Amino acid sequence: MLEIIVILAFTGILMGCIAFDVSIVYALAAGYFIFFFYGLKKGHSAGEMASMSLSGIKAVKNVLVVFLLIGMITALWRAAGTIPVIICYSSRLIRPSAFIFIAFLLNCLVSVLTGTSFGTAATMGVICMSMASAMGVAPLYVGGAVISGIFFGDRCSPVSSSALLVCELTKTDIYGNIKAMVKTALVPFLLTCALYLVLGIFSGGNGAAAGVEEMFSEEFKIQWILILPAALILVLSVFRVNVKKTMAASVLAAAVCCCVFQNLSAGELVRTIVFGYQAKGEVLASMMNGGGILSMVRVMVVVGLSSSYAGIFERTGLLTSMKRYIAAIGQKITSFGGILFVSAVTSMIACNQTLATMLTYQLCRDLEPDSERMAIHLENSVIVMAPLVPWSIAGAVPVAAIGAPAASLALAAYLYLVPAWNFLTEFGKRQKTVEKRHPA
Repeated sequence: MLEIIVILAFTGILMGCIAFDVSIVYALAAGYFIFFFYGLKKGHSAGEMASMSLSGIKAVKNVLVVFLLIGMITALWRAAGTIPVIICYSSRLIRPSAFIFIAFLLNCLVSVLTGTSFGTAATMGVICMSMASAMGVAPLYVGGAVISGIFFGDRCSPVSSSALLVCELTKTDIYGNIKAMVKTALVPFLLTCALYLVLGIFSGGNGAAAGVEEMFSEEFKIQWILILPAALILVLSVFRVNVKKTMAASVLAAAVCCCVFQNLSAGELVRTIVFGYQAKGEVLASMMNGGGILSMVRVMVVVGLSSSYAGIFERTGLLTSMKRYIAAIGQKITSFGGILFVSAVTSMIACNQTLATMLTYQLCRDLEPDSERMAIHLENSVIVMAPLVPWSIAGAVPVAAIGAPAASLALAAYLYLVPAWNFLTEFGKRQKTVEKRHPA
């Protein structure tokens, strides 16, 4: 009974923060004290509870370091002109009849390179929505395509914070996971492309694309060499270079581009790295401002607090009773089916992708003993399901950033097709195994 009260209290605080638009950090901090006192009530000392908390944080220490590098990259790619160049060159591909399909692909590209759904939404996503308005393409369709695209890279980029978090939790290799993610998402990706192509044909858009290059040229020198920081991520990833070294190389290249091509001084470069990029014009500011080490502090706090729960849950047995019910569900609908079910619940309760991922792993790790398969199951479930919850910041923030209607989440086809396809695949495999063991 005490365990149920504790979980309900935490859930209530989370929902309250969402309802009153209060930062979820406060809910996580309150949750920590709730779980801390639960441990005390179960007979553990304060010292033991602190040790449990630290053990959870130590498990994700490498991710916290990577977050700092991500903050640097997101700022320097803006300041160096890397993101503007990618957007300018890719905008030349725009055709009204295929715009929804192209919007999906462009956001896939930028999200793979940057590894951030929010950053992609605020740059390429905003550009695509502006172009859609100019060409008369329905924002509902384009919004769905953008949301699908920004989470394509968030799921499988070598510099994605969510992908790196999954690797850290499951103790797996990021490049091995990416290879498996590509395989399990190929059919959903192709189906998504087909859907958006069909929608584009009947969308009725017939206008012309806006002058994107002219807009960026006011503040940036647009040259092909500025793609180098992004190209380094791709090339070094192909050769499976350590992620931190890959990101450090990109940071260095972007810093050089800032100084050589965009004429940033040493002081401006340091300010950009710490505080993020700040555009001079209002139009560009709404799309380009952001990044920097400080932009990752909130994310690091969320991950730090969430990971502190892991050690407490492990040693106090808070989730043990729930795990028994989850194991029973997994036996009926496959291990992936059980993880998918739990993902839906944790995504609705946690209201953010990070905590939902960690809770799902804590509750379901006994369902799948193979760590590599567990990593892919997480990527194919909670990572893409969290954005589909309307009140979760994973979906609400990108939708608000691009100015799309909330109903666009219903047309984020990729996010539905990935878990659906993999559930059908896993269920089909189990049925074949059962038939072999018990032939008619």
